[in-house]
Amino acid sequence: MSYVFILIALVFLFFAGIRIVRPTQRGLIERLGKYHHFAQPGFHWIIPIIDKLYLVNITEQMVDAEPQEIITNDNLNASVDAQVYFKVKFDEESVKGSIYSVNNYKWQIVNLARTTLRNIIGTLTLKSANSERGKINSELYRTLHEETKSWGIEIVRTELKEIDPPKDVQETMNKVVKAENEKIAAIDSATAAETVADGIKRAKIKEAEGFKQSKILHAEGEAEAIRLVNEAADKYFVGNAQLLRKLEAVEASLSTNAKIVVPTGSELVNIIGEMAGVIPLDKKPK
Repeated sequence: MSYVFILIALVFLFFAGIRIVRPTQRGLIERLGKYHHFAQPGFHWIIPIIDKLYLVNITEQMVDAEPQEIITNDNLNASVDAQVYFKVKFDEESVKGSIYSVNNYKWQIVNLARTTLRNIIGTLTLKSANSERGKINSELYRTLHEETKSWGIEIVRTELKEIDPPKDVQETMNKVVKAENEKIAAIDSATAAETVADGIKRAKIKEAEGFKQSKILHAEGEAEAIRLVNEAADKYFVGNAQLLRKLEAVEASLSTNAKIVVPTGSELVNIIGEMAGVIPLDKKPK
């Protein structure tokens, strides 16, 4: 009967000591309060009461630094919040560091992030803090990375969630931004109008230049016509101004489609024929 109780006790003791470590975990086994060995994923058996297994999550985790009021360098209150992404490195020394080198590493990371944000943003104006979010993120990441090395923690990234000024300051900033946008729009509109006016001006200049050129060509044509008339006068009407006047009268009559009668054999007929390239006929003897 005693053997049955002993067997039952052994079976109970065996099952009571079974521990399973998942792939997302690593374990530290202590015996009588002293570190004994490192537990990889899989099956493990510990001595109940004597041994104790501490499991550590090695996946990426996130903690929120929680919103806090920070006074900026220009004496304005800003509500600042950030998130920190981290993970415990899976090697034995790092897992031991997360348990033995720091008390509650999540709580420590949150407080370290809050303190670091106060130190960084306290040296900046509200405007520069909003425009230099990347710089603040980088500085926060660098500080956390350096401070958590001995904890076996790897800081994956930090994200600055918000830098919100007081409501009245926010309204003022919105008005300033709106005024700037309206100013830019007005400048763009004026530039466009100036461009259109410049185009119209160029078109009118081109039109005037074309009109000027046509006038010049027309005047040159008239000058050439006058020159030819003068040459003809010198050739055919030297000392015979009366005949030239008759020819001009004929030209004026022809331009108005008027009928004229020129006596056959007159000098005017001979002059017109010679100018047209027609040889006048000799007079027949009567």
